[in-house]
Amino acid sequence: MNHLAIFDCDGTLVDSQSNICLAMEHCFAGAGLAPPLRERTRRVVGLSLVEAMQAMLPEAEPHIHGALAEDYKRVFQSLRGDGLVEEPLYDGIQELIDRLEQNGWLLGVATGKSDRGLKLCLDHHGLHSRFVTLQTADRHPSKPHPSMIEQAIAEAGAEAGTTVMIGDTTFDMAMARAAGVTAIGVAWGYHDARELLQAGAHHIATHPLDIIEMVKASA
Repeated sequence: MNHLAIFDCDGTLVDSQSNICLAMEHCFAGAGLAPPLRERTRRVVGLSLVEAMQAMLPEAEPHIHGALAEDYKRVFQSLRGDGLVEEPLYDGIQELIDRLEQNGWLLGVATGKSDRGLKLCLDHHGLHSRFVTLQTADRHPSKPHPSMIEQAIAEAGAEAGTTVMIGDTTFDMAMARAAGVTAIGVAWGYHDARELLQAGAHHIATHPLDIIEMVKASA
């Protein structure tokens, strides 16, 4: 049976918080709304866009959430086109990917990004071909619904007992628990370790290479 390590993207593989916060500020301003605090934006990273807007503006009508989500995508694409989007890999991620593959692990991604956004990010870092399964918000309910993990497991020929989910938010940990897989929280992302543990994390990694030892229990 194959062993599968599924990664979240934003806040886990790459540091994209400045881009996300900037795009959120632009789309709120375009709608005549006060720009949200950046801490508030970071709290919703990982959710699909409509769900993120619902969390940001719970009092707004559903059509407002949908319109803001679409405008966010347009703004982000415009920023990328202007060369203003930077999504650097966190230190140690490249080596972690190499080590996991050397140890026989298949790799996947489960993210609130769109298919287009994920491909551009992974292509930029030369990593697209390293992942055997890519699950995005375009084809699944928002986290913490387990659909992304369940589809990734099916595509990789793995099982829940041989799969780990690696992420930086409580949404990732809750999704992992709902899918019955090992939940590994990372301390370098957008939710703190205490929150990740409360959401069900089995382990907390403070550096990417910590994960090498953590996955051995699922190997």
